[in-house]
Amino acid sequence: MRKINLIVALLVTATMTAQFPCDGGSSFGYPCDGYFMQSKLFLAQMDAGDGNDSWGWTDPTSGKEYALVGLDNGTAFIDISDPVNIVYLGKLPTHTSPSIWRDIKVYNNYAFIVSEAGGHGMQVFDLTRLRNVANPPETFTADAHYGQFGNAHNLVINQQTAYAYAVGTSTFSGGAHFIDISDPLNPTPAGGYSGSGYTHDAQVVIYDGPDPDHQGREIYVGSNENEVVIVDVTNKNNPQLLSTINYGSVDYTHQSWLTEDLSYLLIGDELDENAFGFNTRTIIADVSDLDAPFYFFQYFGNIASIDHNGYVKGNRYYLANYSGGMRVIDISNIANQQMTEIGYFDTFPANDNVNFNGTWNVYPFFESGNIVISGEGGFTLVKSENFSLDDQTLEAFTMSPNPTKDFVTLRSKKQPISSIEVHNLLGQKVMSTQLFDQQEVRLDVSHLTSGIYLVTVDNKQSLKLVID
Repeated sequence: MRKINLIVALLVTATMTAQFPCDGGSSFGYPCDGYFMQSKLFLAQMDAGDGNDSWGWTDPTSGKEYALVGLDNGTAFIDISDPVNIVYLGKLPTHTSPSIWRDIKVYNNYAFIVSEAGGHGMQVFDLTRLRNVANPPETFTADAHYGQFGNAHNLVINQQTAYAYAVGTSTFSGGAHFIDISDPLNPTPAGGYSGSGYTHDAQVVIYDGPDPDHQGREIYVGSNENEVVIVDVTNKNNPQLLSTINYGSVDYTHQSWLTEDLSYLLIGDELDENAFGFNTRTIIADVSDLDAPFYFFQYFGNIASIDHNGYVKGNRYYLANYSGGMRVIDISNIANQQMTEIGYFDTFPANDNVNFNGTWNVYPFFESGNIVISGEGGFTLVKSENFSLDDQTLEAFTMSPNPTKDFVTLRSKKQPISSIEVHNLLGQKVMSTQLFDQQEVRLDVSHLTSGIYLVTVDNKQSLKLVID
């Protein structure tokens, strides 16, 4: 720990500018399995005392990726388009006072930000302003403000309908406060739902799951402290409660997220580990019938730490696990009640105990495979050693022999290969070749030094290459 603390002290004034492979279970002193650190910013570098939520934005014009990181005193904007040379662009200060609770979502190139700070309301920030920041870090101002509520615990946005749902406000009994954001700089109130009381967090989707009775409806899934509520919010003037989900050993129903096929819901109870003494627990509900969902099974992790926010991308569940860091869980066999941890990156090396230190949020939705981790440890950017665009990539492409010394053969089982790039873990391109839609390519890598490399196929899908 002394060595780690010394490194942290040195880096308070300097952004991390190198990638560190997960070697022997450690990446730059942080416990890891299958994920390595690319860059880091500590809270002091962003002039903050605490960290919380995070989200992301990809500029549709340039393809550049940006991390949006919640702090106690504002929202930080970080250019991560070069993941080993990130740029802290600056901060939008809190609208009123500091708070350890802040939440950020994105719609149509605008960030929408709420906080538990009294009188904060909802800030709106035009993210295209990040394209041209002359002298970072800058102190930004909001482009618009919505003041129909003061404090809010969280914010949900449905990209398909241009509605935001502020939850945990003093309006609508703490339930969903509907906001029309189709004109982002002129958000307007659109009613709300108070029928089930306080919502701590939620997800809203246009339903295209297995239940034929609710196709095309706008469905709100709220985590309401002691239960989950499923509400049809298509008609903003007349939202309808469809059903509730209950489970055993409930203490605080904190957050939940649907699988991509909308058949299952993964539920996190924030306080059950402390109340009942078991390891990290995720409750899985079968929601294939929205009118009659039911408890399906529960998954226990291999550590004691408290679960916080979790998100599904493909067949993986990315869970912010406080002192346990980010845990990545394979849910490809969830229909058979099987979930398996396949990797992690722990931003709190001291322990995996039941406490509120460490990782608050994980944002895993960047197409590049960059993953944002935020919380008490500031901002951490990580990536899988075996990053793939989707869960089929490792099956679609094979490399052999791997490890190798001189030559490696890359084969595609599906679409032909048109381009290959090879980068080292410093992000430097060491090889590049254009092809003519070949199914199999033999690469001469004899000139590369021993180490770990990322082979990128068609600018999207990456595989790990080890050179002895």
